[in-house]
Amino acid sequence: MSVSKKFAKPALRILLAQPRGFCAGVERAIEIVEQALKRFGPPVYVRHEIVHNRYVVDSLRKKGAVFVKEVDEIPEGAVTIFSAHGVSDAVEQAGKDRGLHVIDAACPLVTKVHNEGQRYARKGFEVVLIGHAGHPEVEGTMGRIDAKVHLVSDVEDVAALQPADPEKLAFVTQTTLSVDDTRDVIQALRQRFASIIGPDTKDICYATQNRQTAVRDLASQVDLVLVVGAQNSSNSNRLREIGEGMGVKSHLIDGPDGVDLDWFANVKSVGITAGASAPEALVQQLITRLKQHFEVSLDILDGIRENIQFRLPAELADRGSPSTA
Repeated sequence: MSVSKKFAKPALRILLAQPRGFCAGVERAIEIVEQALKRFGPPVYVRHEIVHNRYVVDSLRKKGAVFVKEVDEIPEGAVTIFSAHGVSDAVEQAGKDRGLHVIDAACPLVTKVHNEGQRYARKGFEVVLIGHAGHPEVEGTMGRIDAKVHLVSDVEDVAALQPADPEKLAFVTQTTLSVDDTRDVIQALRQRFASIIGPDTKDICYATQNRQTAVRDLASQVDLVLVVGAQNSSNSNRLREIGEGMGVKSHLIDGPDGVDLDWFANVKSVGITAGASAPEALVQQLITRLKQHFEVSLDILDGIRENIQFRLPAELADRGSPSTA
């Protein structure tokens, strides 16, 4: 579809979602690694990907971050950062046992879910966690609650629940699920267990909800949706699913190299968004690539402008300002 003469390029309208890309929790986690490298010098060890994005991980690796799967791969006493997804009590204890200098980069909203689950457990409740099996945030949350935790992903899982006492049941949710994602499951829980308690919907991650609302608006105005984000990113996959659910061809790509120009046959407009762990640099690189093949007009949706700030841990705060989404 690419041609040598600029005037012969087909026209393409690009519409950018607002908001898109980094949330405050991701900004904070990345800044924690960068500030730790400046303060303590490399290497700084990071358990798992600090956030689900290879571009971000590779960038930090070049600066001296060393990413490992488990704590036992880290030299004793080394500066260690736990990822934005949060970790279990067992992982935290393993860090202490090895004498690691641990800096926890868990998103404050994830920590809030941990605290809610722990509060329910102290009151004698079993806890239902609405989330996806195998996700690192889910694993961390389940390992932070000192009570029976039932993991459910859909309404069918709710039907199979067998709590010891149906009158002593509470629920919490994975932060990368929106109000829309959890609505049916919460409704099913409340229909089956009339006494169940849980957090208000305002506790749902603001970034997840805002990006899903924006992609619905985006998909209603374009012929094709491109979501920039990692294949293992829960919130990025959900953005693609929403576009598809609205009847618009939608693709999740790691970056500009993931684009297939065949997708643009008979396409006059494309909407671009990015998951909460995808940097704006990748969006701009995607636009640059499309400009090589199309005569582009660019617009940005009206949408929520986020100004959430999460402070850095105290030991790093004097080396950097609060993160801003």
